[in-house]
Amino acid sequence: MSPLLRLVCIFLSAACLRVTAAEVRIETDVPFLEAGRAEKLDLYLPAAAPAGGKPAPALVWIHGGGWTGGTKNENRAKEIGTTLAAAGYVVASIDYRLGAGAWPQNLRDCKNAVRFLRAQAAKYGVDPRRIAVGGGSAGGHLALMVAYTAGQADLEPSAPYPGVGSEVACVLNFYGITNILTRRETDKSGQPLATAKLGGAGAVFGTADIADPVLKLGSPVTHVRPGVPPTLILHGRADATVDYLQAEELAAMLARHGVPHELHLIDQVGHTFALRNWGKKKMARDLTPVVLDFLARHVR
Repeated sequence: MSPLLRLVCIFLSAACLRVTAAEVRIETDVPFLEAGRAEKLDLYLPAAAPAGGKPAPALVWIHGGGWTGGTKNENRAKEIGTTLAAAGYVVASIDYRLGAGAWPQNLRDCKNAVRFLRAQAAKYGVDPRRIAVGGGSAGGHLALMVAYTAGQADLEPSAPYPGVGSEVACVLNFYGITNILTRRETDKSGQPLATAKLGGAGAVFGTADIADPVLKLGSPVTHVRPGVPPTLILHGRADATVDYLQAEELAAMLARHGVPHELHLIDQVGHTFALRNWGKKKMARDLTPVVLDFLARHVR
């Protein structure tokens, strides 16, 4: 990235700290799945059309909640959605199938969100060639799966957008599970222990047997190969929900296959952080420039 473009990203990140309602338009509860499905998405849109009438880059944001809970209008989604929309991105924060037996429909729902933005590109001013995906925790896991399994027939939805692709330009992984088979318990400070942690995956994937092939199929590291989308990995070293070794394992696998990626391990921060806040606490490090810089290089 040129020094000038990097300065622009830093300027935009500072401006986004002062987002007002006038700078972002929000459309809530937009249908994007098959008729009869209750899950909807929220759209965060730049208030003004892009300069020169050019279509905007876009991001699908996938909420966390252990694959069993969570919602598209979480505070984390609001912070990320408004920040990126103020910087010129269209952001779709989505709901998807949750709970026991949700796999692989949860993944197909997430892919349908990408397809929705592509199919409705003209309506919402989206550049269909510049769509990214991101998520936090279980949403980070699903975002990685969207990015790494595009075109894999057994994991692609058949409706409601036949012939529309689900490929993405890059992926943002906020403390997601990257290998269900190696996830560990941690102590209260987030230090990984030797004990394996299946977590909510047992019910969602339909098995508590660590040797069941579905758990390997559902692990993003399994699908890393040359050519998968560039990946931004953000993880707190004090994460007591998803051990930070998951982030390191994914980064090592991406490096092995020559995939462009960044790994940022954040000291003294645990699970569920967004760009500037971790829960009700303001983080010492603002991650907005990191995210905007990464997106500028891969979709902007």
